[in-house]
Amino acid sequence: MPDQNVMLMIDHIAHEVLMWIGFGTVVGLSAKGLMPGRDPGGAVGTMLMGVVGSLIGCSMLLLFDTSFKVTPISPIGFVAGTAGAFLLLFFFRLLSNSYVVEAVDGKVTGAPGTAVTTYYRRRNRRAA
Repeated sequence: MPDQNVMLMIDHIAHEVLMWIGFGTVVGLSAKGLMPGRDPGGAVGTMLMGVVGSLIGCSMLLLFDTSFKVTPISPIGFVAGTAGAFLLLFFFRLLSNSYVVEAVDGKVTGAPGTAVTTYYRRRNRRAA
């Protein structure tokens, strides 16, 4: 028969993991709801983005002010987690080049001294 303390520790770890998974899903969904446009990832991506965003947001909050008691299931933890997941989603979109595309206006002849105008515009998601 296993030791009672080991069983309590396993029960506590399982509770914490399930709490982070549930909280990460809610935080990821709220961050995706705040960010306009189509979002990458499915259910697992949303959950992972929420968990990582919660870790980022809550640790940044504790970095600046240690007087808060930040837990995943608290109003300030929810706000910090949503902000962290929002930033994570924003940087993912920015680095995956889904906000801007480079387009060339004019003829590119390759001749030296040819002026090429480059402008940036928002990517059209409907065009394939």
